[in-house]
Amino acid sequence: MELVCPAGNLPSLKAAVDNGADAVYIGFRDETNARHFAGLNFSDQRAMKALDYVNKNPRGKKVRLFVAVNTYAQATNWDRWKKAVDMCADFGVDALIAADISVLDYASKRHPDLNLHLSVQASATNQASLSFYHDHFGIKRAVLPRVLSLKQVERLAQKSPVELEVFAFGSLCIMAEGRCILSSYVTGESPNTAGACSPASAVRWQTTANGMETRLGGLLIDRFDNNEQAGYPTLCKGR
Repeated sequence: MELVCPAGNLPSLKAAVDNGADAVYIGFRDETNARHFAGLNFSDQRAMKALDYVNKNPRGKKVRLFVAVNTYAQATNWDRWKKAVDMCADFGVDALIAADISVLDYASKRHPDLNLHLSVQASATNQASLSFYHDHFGIKRAVLPRVLSLKQVERLAQKSPVELEVFAFGSLCIMAEGRCILSSYVTGESPNTAGACSPASAVRWQTTANGMETRLGGLLIDRFDNNEQAGYPTLCKGR
């Protein structure tokens, strides 16, 4: 068993490595990363520092670094996804985590030695899906959606052609991972394209006579009493 921890910045990566993580996954600071949140994630230079730290960690144990390029490439700026894949190969990361078929196809053909993991954003929930990605792109591992039960995971593990990774922690969503498109109807963007359920540019809090209101893309999402804690407005996960 391998413990894989997320890291949104260099201090959290160091904490994960120092406290026993076997691997850490990160993402770049742009829309190629499905966890594209303001103030988090890695520039090119920070990614190199992350790689240097896992390779020279003070515990003396080999820790692997994975990079998630796991949103769905858009026709208007496809080169951004190709650049992210190329950087992963140039850096020598231990695995690229991807979901989009075009990204997987590019990575497998352009960098055949790059270790590919199927992202949870691909929403692979059955053996046929796993076999497809394995046969066509040579994936070595698949991250399963959190909506699967332990019994379903067990059944998949019995016949899967690749290693399986599951979440031990994380919030559940009304959407199955990888099928997150509801917010795009309100904001024009979704986790699959921009890396966030509710892009900050579309979020508004406003005080009214009826209390605090949260709006997304101009639409009322929730209303709170004056002494009630106001959550971040998102169509997919509520408050």
